[in-house]
Order: sequence, then structure tokens, then C-alpha cells
Amino acid sequence: MTPRSYRYLDLVMAAFVTILLISNIASSAKIVDWGLSIHGLPLAFDAGTLMFPLSYIFDDILTEVYGYRQSRRVIWVGFAASAVMAFCFWGIQHLPGEAQWQGYAGDSAYAAILGGVSSGGIIVASLTAYVVGEFSNSYILAKMKIWTEGKWLWTRTIGSTVVGEGLDTLSFILIATLFGVFPWELFWTLLLCNYLYKVGIEVLFTPVTYAVTGFLKRAEHEDYYDRNTNFNPFSLNS
Repeated sequence: MTPRSYRYLDLVMAAFVTILLISNIASSAKIVDWGLSIHGLPLAFDAGTLMFPLSYIFDDILTEVYGYRQSRRVIWVGFAASAVMAFCFWGIQHLPGEAQWQGYAGDSAYAAILGGVSSGGIIVASLTAYVVGEFSNSYILAKMKIWTEGKWLWTRTIGSTVVGEGLDTLSFILIATLFGVFPWELFWTLLLCNYLYKVGIEVLFTPVTYAVTGFLKRAEHEDYYDRNTNFNPFSLNS
């Protein structure tokens, strides 16, 4: 059976991977503090949180329109791109720096900002959380689409995000903290703020998700239901 070709699938994949890579770099570059708190818990989070929730919106769109199989392929493309990026930044970090650059920036500045993208802790935390969260999100949305017979899109986009982002955030913050990327003093602050923000973005962007999925379903003549799908995340051919 010849696989179907789609007009916009590659564009959605490119946007997904772009958001993923930018958020990974931003996560190690800066921790944002709005100066607000909830019962004494500061509302601070890594800067990658600003954009990373958009990857879940793209994952929702991919699964809703094209199905789990296509989403699985895109998730692994994102995984490979993140791994290549981490390897490249690691290699650059070990190259000798030019004298003038060492004066106004230097290896210590590079290590403090971009070194986190290529350090063992952030790589393990990011890639583990990414795989666990994205596949959970896609699986739950695909199953809920069958259970709801394609109705009430908002229930599955938000419901899958509540679980997927929860597993993603817990995995990332816990592993990164265990590796010393984040201090334990910020554990609960980062966990709570990251999770609330990510779920909040999903809820806020629900009208956009409706509009994009509606457009793609009409343009691609596709509205896939994963009734006979192999949900093994490591199977790329079925």
C-alpha cells in the first residue's frame, strides 16, 4: 500500500522541531522570575517554558489530523534533532576559543549559557522528559478521539496535555535537579510554575487548535482515527 502524501505535514513537522530546539536552548540560558508568588512560592521557571507548550499543541494537531503513526514519526525526528544539537554544542564547547572572544565572553560564559544544552544532565532530562511526555500526550489524544467518536476536541487536547505535560515536567525538573542543573531550592517552584503555565497555554490556545485542525482536515481531506494502530512508540512502520 502506497503511503499517502500530505501538503502540510512537513511544514507542521518543521514548526514542531523548530519550537523544540529553541525551547531547549532557552531552558539552559535563563530562569525567568515574574516577581510574583503563590503562598510564598515564587513564580519562576526556565525560559524554555515560554515556547515548549507550543510543541504539545503541534503534537495535538498532528495526532488529531494525521494520526498517532505520523505523530510518532515526527516525535522521533524531534528527538534526533535535539540529540544532534546537543552533540554540536558539546563539540563547540571543547574547541579552543579566540583570544579577543575569551576577553569579552569566554569559555565560562559559553558553559554557563549554552553548555547546559550539551551537559549530561540537561540532555538526559530533556530527552527523557520529551519522549515520555510527547508519546503520552499523543497516545491519550488518539484513544480519546475514538472514545468520543471525534466529538469535543477540547476534552482530548486539554486532557492529553494534563497528563503529558505533567509527566514531562516532573521528569525534566527531577532529572535536571538530580544532575545539578537546577538547585533543589527551586524544585517545587519550577515544577509548579512550569506545569501550570504549560497547561494554561494549552487551554488559552484551544481556539487556535480548533482553527488549525479544521483547516488541515479540509485541506488534507484527512481526519484519522487510530482504531487499528500499533501504539508501540518504537515501531516506525505500523
